[in-house]
Amino acid sequence: MSDAQIMTLTEKAEARLSTLLSQNDKPVLGLRIGITNTGCNGLSYTMDYATEEKESDAIVDTGKVRLLVDEDAIQYVNGTEMDWEEKGLESKFTFVNPNEKGRCGCGSSFHV
Repeated sequence: MSDAQIMTLTEKAEARLSTLLSQNDKPVLGLRIGITNTGCNGLSYTMDYATEEKESDAIVDTGKVRLLVDEDAIQYVNGTEMDWEEKGLESKFTFVNPNEKGRCGCGSSFHV
């Protein structure tokens, strides 16, 4: 399933992902995005290198990188923008998710 509106990437996130994917030792198709039950607020994002495509994946292809969104995560991440932030000594991917109703104090988990 192809749907670029499920998730979008900022230019910084796309550039960082492109670099990371090209530096991987193994051949990868892109980045797999998922959701897991964890943390004090219930849900957390997961990211891993995708080595295979599942028929049920939603594919977001920017031309530079591919996101493969797990079927179970689609309802939670629909409309989310992924960004890359560098602040001081910290750098990380961030998610602006319009479906979030709340986030824990440390920012590692959310609920919808």
